[in-house]
Amino acid sequence: MDVSSLDEYASEAELLQEFTKMPSIEKAWVFPSESGNSSKAMFSLGQIDLLEDRKRTFVLSSLILKKNKDALNIEWSPFPVEMLSASAIVPSPSGSKLLVVRNKDKTSTLEIWGPSKLEKEITIPHSVHGSVYADGWFEGISWHHDENLIAYIAEEPPKCKPIFDRLGCKKEDSSEKDPVWKGQGELEEDWGETYTGKRKASLFVVNIGRGEVQQVEGIDETLSVGQVVWAPPSSDVLREYLVFVGWPEIIGPQKIRRRLGMKVCYNRPCALYSVMSPFREFSIDKLNDKAQEPQDCNLVVCLTPSFANAYFPRFSPDGKFLLFMSAESAVDTGAHSVTQSLNRMMWPSHGKPHPIHEIVDVVPIVMCPEDGLFPGLYCANLLYHPWLSDGFTLVMSSVWGSTQVILAINTLRISRISPTDSNFSWNVLAIDGDNILAISSSPVDPPQIKYGYPIPPNSKEASWDWQDVSLPFIGHSEKLRSLLSSVNFSILKIPVNNSSKNLPRGANRPFESIFVSVNKSQTEPVEDHKMDGGCNPLIVLIHGGPHSVSMTNYSKSAAFFASLGYYLLIINYRGSLGFGEEALQSLPGKIGSQDVNDILTAMDYVIAKGLVNGSKVAAYGSSHGGFLTTHLIGQVTQSKQGKDNYIDHNNCILGVVSSYKIQILLAFVIRSFSGAFSFIHVENNNE
Repeated sequence: MDVSSLDEYASEAELLQEFTKMPSIEKAWVFPSESGNSSKAMFSLGQIDLLEDRKRTFVLSSLILKKNKDALNIEWSPFPVEMLSASAIVPSPSGSKLLVVRNKDKTSTLEIWGPSKLEKEITIPHSVHGSVYADGWFEGISWHHDENLIAYIAEEPPKCKPIFDRLGCKKEDSSEKDPVWKGQGELEEDWGETYTGKRKASLFVVNIGRGEVQQVEGIDETLSVGQVVWAPPSSDVLREYLVFVGWPEIIGPQKIRRRLGMKVCYNRPCALYSVMSPFREFSIDKLNDKAQEPQDCNLVVCLTPSFANAYFPRFSPDGKFLLFMSAESAVDTGAHSVTQSLNRMMWPSHGKPHPIHEIVDVVPIVMCPEDGLFPGLYCANLLYHPWLSDGFTLVMSSVWGSTQVILAINTLRISRISPTDSNFSWNVLAIDGDNILAISSSPVDPPQIKYGYPIPPNSKEASWDWQDVSLPFIGHSEKLRSLLSSVNFSILKIPVNNSSKNLPRGANRPFESIFVSVNKSQTEPVEDHKMDGGCNPLIVLIHGGPHSVSMTNYSKSAAFFASLGYYLLIINYRGSLGFGEEALQSLPGKIGSQDVNDILTAMDYVIAKGLVNGSKVAAYGSSHGGFLTTHLIGQVTQSKQGKDNYIDHNNCILGVVSSYKIQILLAFVIRSFSGAFSFIHVENNNE
């Protein structure tokens, strides 16, 4: 490497660190304060340490002062507090307590913090249970209403394994100091992916006052559990119920026991279940002489026997309804992610659960949305308390085309309450009474905290006012702002070039791509910007899945590439989320053909419009995106290039990328355009 190339590489590495050291907002919570005109908020922030290849977690508190809707002020604490070795932080519903989970090699520790001190520390050896699940599908940490019990998901305790010595096999685990060989017992398959090496997810409850932990009994050993919530308080003092999601390990009519992966796979059959809490406080003055502990204390009840798929259980504030999400068509079709439905069931007034067959669709599946109208639900998570103060309006974030929007849903209608004229992506963080704390961002604009008010309050019209909140911790440095000052983006609608009568209407509609480029004039639309003879190379970014989506939210990697002068074409080929079920289901059976054709069509579109120079194009993707870049290089040969309307495979980069450590190398290889493509694969570590 010559000196000039080395200097360029060093400069880009320094620039990469500028982007990666920016913190990101991961979660937020809002609690009422003593004053009616203010609320307390707590933010969880993440910051990547590029050189150490790890992520640091911080907590920052603030006071939201609301004199009136036009006078909002947030007072921030002077410094954030780093949560060293914390696996999870979960405030109690009132905000008076904070649970900090620390998973260690041989123990897990539950710390209960009060306003000014550590109130309780409970150390749990791995003989009771393994690490607490704190991310992904199985995550579930739920405070009881009186804040003295916490239900959570953790690895089941390890099973005893046989010992083999010179005398043969000992069936029980032995205290023998020097066995000849320790067997592994029966093979136990894990869920794979990010759960490799982790034992089955089981349900536990801790009594904070006693410092006692109990496993919830009665759950079938072939059921992995997660997403636990407490049922509403019951008039029956003998019963406290938990509702959770259970994933069976017995698959198919052959009853094969297998797990086959879990991470963001909605096509795994699952259902809602209820079970009684292991801690039941019996008050003698409330019970008659004949009262005894209920006989059904360990009975597990499947609440959704008529649904092949049910998850994200949430109770209405009055406790009368249980709502949940479903991706039932994923189980039927095999697509790992699909258009979702939101469903509601009545919760028994006496508190004792039973299988419920009368389930109402609050939001049904949308097959083919009309232009500009609601495309269906595509929600990756729900807040633990997603309700406005009226008690029946639920707020969630969902994909809408290539953007993420905020929706308000009640029994009458679905309303898009984030601005309809914004191409930015919006994500709800927390609910503050009738108001919403959210973040808004674009591919090259870092997240901005927004505080939303309904206008007018309690109006039937879904009109909201969104105010900017000053941030002490997020934003580009002056150097990055200068580099990105002329970068703009737009959403392009790409007509399908292989329209067919054999396809449903939704699969023949235009798909979308996000185009990021440099505008000479800030008033000039991106679509009207023509190439002026420059040689800005184009990077085609292809999402994985395939049933996923690239949204217009902030991307450090996209902003990094744009700051180096690259144009970006981020393609949501047919089969992506956010465009209706017909378009999504058109892809299975056409993998490697329809999606590849859509990518080439999008490239032809921007080249024909004169937006990019077709002679320097690189394809870059992870997971299914890496698979598609392989197809692009294999299917599109240089002889097909013609008038630069196709990819020159000699200028393609195949990247299967899962870490920021590779971004600088990829950028350098793209810039060099040495006439050969590179295959890059990085294992996923902390990110």
